[in-house]
Amino acid sequence: MNSPNIILTRIDNRLIHGQVGISWVNTIGANLILVANDSTANDKTQQDMMDMVVADGVQTRYFTLQKTIDVIHKAAERQKIFIVCKTPQDVLTLVKGGVPIKFVNIGNMHFSEGKKQIHKVISVDESDIAAFNELESLGVTCEVRGVPDAPGEPIANLLKL
Repeated sequence: MNSPNIILTRIDNRLIHGQVGISWVNTIGANLILVANDSTANDKTQQDMMDMVVADGVQTRYFTLQKTIDVIHKAAERQKIFIVCKTPQDVLTLVKGGVPIKFVNIGNMHFSEGKKQIHKVISVDESDIAAFNELESLGVTCEVRGVPDAPGEPIANLLKL
C-alpha cells in the first residue's frame, strides 16, 4: 500500500474558494485538491462553481469520505494532495479510516445556532470539540491559520484542552 503524498489537510466549511484554490495551493505546491465531503461529492453544480477558483494546472476531485478512504493509497507519487474537508468530524472519519493525516489546518468554521465563537472565524459546538480532542489524542496536530502567511495557533489553546 502506497503512502499518499498529502501536503496539507484543511478544515474550511466553504471548501474551495479563492484563498484555498489560489493562495494555499501556490504556497504549499499542491497539484491536486481533494474535497472529501459526502454532500459535495454528489453536487455537480457546487463542484463546477468551486473549479472556477482553482489555479491553472491544479486538478480537483470530489469524493465521499468512504471513497477517499478507499482510494487515497492508490494515489500516484507525483500527486501533491491538498485535502479539504468541511468539518473536524469529516477529518476524524478519514483518520479513523486509515488516511495518514498528521496535521490539520483549520481555516473557517462558520457560526451557527448552538456554536460558540472561539476565534474570529472559528465557531464550535460540543461535537466539534469532541472531534478535535479525539484528533489530538490520535496524534494529529490541529492549528488555526486562515492564510498561509499568518501565524498559526494550536486549536488546543483556543479550546483550553
